[in-house]
Amino acid sequence: MPEYTDQHLKDVLTRTKTIAVVGVSTNSVRPSYYVARYLGLKGYRVLPVNPGHAGKSLFGQTIHASLSDIREPVDMVDIFRRSEAVPAIVEEALEVCEGVQTIWMQIGVEHAEAAAKAEARGVTVIQNRCPKIEYQRLFGELRMGGFATGIISSKL
Repeated sequence: MPEYTDQHLKDVLTRTKTIAVVGVSTNSVRPSYYVARYLGLKGYRVLPVNPGHAGKSLFGQTIHASLSDIREPVDMVDIFRRSEAVPAIVEEALEVCEGVQTIWMQIGVEHAEAAAKAEARGVTVIQNRCPKIEYQRLFGELRMGGFATGIISSKL
């Protein structure tokens, strides 16, 4: 598994404004739901993508059937699908998401070949990580809950 420096992850999370969450659930107990909700509460524009719920509303946004249905710039594609689904999602993202900067694969999701293809096109790839957890860890929120994040700060 690739290693990512804290600064690299922080840079990605800082530059990102709009996130397409592929595989988002409308079920509030599913990780894809509460991660997407959390990111929206932190100021990111979250665009939900799930063909099974297309047309419904989630977090004030219409759920899209695919990345191809999104008509605005996307900075990051966050993938909540099994690893075997990643190549098709990355292919679509590279084809239709002009200016996409990051492909982020959730915890347990990895695909070396798809990652290499995206990286060859200049896209940053993060695998087997959660942007919610990394945001909380890197921007001080886990520390308030008593977790040792390995980051020293005078901010509490």
